[in-house]
Amino acid sequence: MILGTVYRSTGSWYKIVTENEIINCRIQGKIRLNNIKSTSPVVVGDKVIIQKDLLSDKNEGVIIEIKERKNYIVRKSVKLSKQTHIIASNVDQAFLIITIDNPSTTTSFIDRFLVTAEAYKVKCILVFNKVDSYNQKHKCKMNELIKIYSNIGYKCVKISALKNININIVRDLIAKKVCMFSGHSGVGKSTLINCLSVNLDVPTSSISKYHQQGQHTTTFAEMYDLENGAKLIDTPGIKGFGLVNMKKSEIRKYFPEFRKLSHKCRFNDCLHIEEPSCSIKSAIANKLISSSRYSSYLKLLEDHKEYRN
Repeated sequence: MILGTVYRSTGSWYKIVTENEIINCRIQGKIRLNNIKSTSPVVVGDKVIIQKDLLSDKNEGVIIEIKERKNYIVRKSVKLSKQTHIIASNVDQAFLIITIDNPSTTTSFIDRFLVTAEAYKVKCILVFNKVDSYNQKHKCKMNELIKIYSNIGYKCVKISALKNININIVRDLIAKKVCMFSGHSGVGKSTLINCLSVNLDVPTSSISKYHQQGQHTTTFAEMYDLENGAKLIDTPGIKGFGLVNMKKSEIRKYFPEFRKLSHKCRFNDCLHIEEPSCSIKSAIANKLISSSRYSSYLKLLEDHKEYRN
């Protein structure tokens, strides 16, 4: 029996890195996870127990056990709501790569990602890429978003992976940590990873001119070792982000700015919708809480299967 870490998952084969070697593995039988029905039970970042195939001359084996995860990022497809997808596990930080244009990242998408990160206790950093390509309107929009999320407590970094702007800031943030990079296709995740290490050459591609969306260069998640001790998980581009295993009454807890003020609401179970003497609605009226964040919150409630208006 050998302990290893999953570095790549293609759905059928898994690249496992152990203390001494790299072993390609399949899953032995059905591995079930508590309370989670996922498209793949084994994901990049997992610590696994494997058994080598002594009859194979290709250094292969089977995964027989997944060790307990300290955390993970999980989502549901917006269009395929029954499909649950664990993106990565055992991460120290999640970096959400955001672009204002080409393609555009909506506040709704950002907020859904942040709520999930909060729920599973994953620190999240917002990286605004392609700053070299923005006109004045785009820069104003970017600065507005940075003000919103910085005020909440999220670290925000402005970069250009293409022009190597502020890449050293990201390099310092990831040092000696397991970090997941996520975002829409085309926001520059793979380009950024290539900037962070002289030894990597992760494939990249251009934006689709017809749809103004990124093409799925990264087709499966993969972990890379960097010179500064960082382990980076590059993930396929995500179009939608649905919440998983979250009750309606829990969603409000994962908005940090709500948590700071909710004790002032008249009712302990206030959902901040139509209840009287709601501190959150008062804060929005006084522009202490962003209206876009509140809109995202209401949309999450609407999308929730338990929500009834």
